[in-house]
Amino acid sequence: MTAFAQTPRAPYSGSGLYSIAGTVVNATSGEPLRHANMAVLSEVDSHTVAAVESDGEGHFVLDHLPAAKYQLTASKRGYRTAFYDEHQEFNSAIVTGPGQDTTNLTFRLAPGAILHGVVMTDSGDPVENARVMLFQMTHDGKIAGRIAQSDNVNTDDTGGYEFNNLAAGEYLLAVVAEPWYALHRSAMQGPQLNPDSADSLGPTDPAAALDVAYPVTYFDSTTDEASASRLVLAGGKRVEANFNLHPTPALHLSVDTPRKEDGSIARAELRQTVFGAVVGAESSGFLDAMQTGHTEFTGVAPGHYELSQGDPPRILEMDASSSMQVDPTLGVPAVSVRGTLRTSAGTPLGDDCNVSLESVDGLARQNSMQAICLRGAFNFPSVPAGQWQLSAEGGGRQLSIGSVTVGNRTRAGNRISVQDRPLTMVVTVTQGATRVTGFARRDGKGDAGVMVVLVPRELTALPDFARRDQSDSDGSFSLRDVAPGQYTLVAIENGWDLDWARPEVIARYLRGGIAVTVSDNPGKIQPLAEPVPVQMP
Repeated sequence: MTAFAQTPRAPYSGSGLYSIAGTVVNATSGEPLRHANMAVLSEVDSHTVAAVESDGEGHFVLDHLPAAKYQLTASKRGYRTAFYDEHQEFNSAIVTGPGQDTTNLTFRLAPGAILHGVVMTDSGDPVENARVMLFQMTHDGKIAGRIAQSDNVNTDDTGGYEFNNLAAGEYLLAVVAEPWYALHRSAMQGPQLNPDSADSLGPTDPAAALDVAYPVTYFDSTTDEASASRLVLAGGKRVEANFNLHPTPALHLSVDTPRKEDGSIARAELRQTVFGAVVGAESSGFLDAMQTGHTEFTGVAPGHYELSQGDPPRILEMDASSSMQVDPTLGVPAVSVRGTLRTSAGTPLGDDCNVSLESVDGLARQNSMQAICLRGAFNFPSVPAGQWQLSAEGGGRQLSIGSVTVGNRTRAGNRISVQDRPLTMVVTVTQGATRVTGFARRDGKGDAGVMVVLVPRELTALPDFARRDQSDSDGSFSLRDVAPGQYTLVAIENGWDLDWARPEVIARYLRGGIAVTVSDNPGKIQPLAEPVPVQMP
């Protein structure tokens, strides 16, 4: 449906029906956008209630709407499809009804950014099929994982790559590639260097010159992760980021692979991480290990690795710069962490779910681990020593972890301490199903687009027990799946960039919030008797 030269109407037509109207503009320049696709969706089931196209001046009118709460969305080629006043995974719904002004909206639609470039060798040749990984700085309220991988693409035959329709923000890039001509040969196949040669560094086997690899390379063409340059993208901008890859002699790592008590071999695994994400993993060979008791990783590029070796396993963080026999006594002991989930009533959790461990103290290079929980049971086979935060999600909702019991000791919260022995635990979860509703108000009026945070009274329960929402056009909000307990509710204007999950950050706003007690009423709605005042960051 197309709208031409529409004039915004009154919000109420006199027939019990209302209108949602306004102007859609470029969020960067403020220029009105014509022919943008506008639609209102039912908040109940997200089906399209009405749709229209903006006119030549960006105006749109969606009318004949019953009094209700609607999601307003906009899309246009070259722009990021979005909901009204979108922040992260939240947005403001439009509430129609008596006394609601819904005809003077300004929908700011952000143009997508483009990040592109070419991956070349030092000699100027294109590197085809290189994996270019895109990482984004996030504000997700988690203790770890603030740099999250958002996408990856492979280069074409010209070495080119492109990420399009990106949100404005800070990004990091890394490239993983293999020289097409590389030939990796095990040292056990015979010596590759001739010590009697006049040139003791000269290979006697021509194939040795092809035993090369590309280290993981970060923008701006550095192999040091800590020196990676951040790219700041603005909406609608096209940014070029090129890479030069330099082949280096491949390394050979020899690792002991002893037999376990049951006769099987303790296979080693070499993992490479980039900004906490595992980008490559290689297990040691089976036949060599059975015959010789040790195996060799070939074609290893210089760089940072995590090696799991031995029985019981040990996790070794290593900066590999030369070929070597790895000392089997090196590394931090890794143990199994297993457990069961039970409800606060003491019954086993019957539904399957996903369980995650996230490093709290930063000792583990790999920020997070995931395991599937089947009928309430989960197992992480190899977890390094350190402090970890446990989280669980099932049935499309976050499960609140109230306590962890190890042996006869119960500790509130979701943090665990992994040491040098296998850990078995019982995790008590609260399947919070209470919905807390209310209004964010400033100067006696509902305030839209405000970040609302329900903060647990015990700040050590952050962020697991916290719940967030964004206020709608009338200032209303709804916090779902809330666990029973004592909370402080705060509303913060323009608070989306706050590191709200850190106790020292959110504590600054608690005095200006309101106390909330959530009772154990699964499936019930708990409306608040008083509005929450809006604070400035």
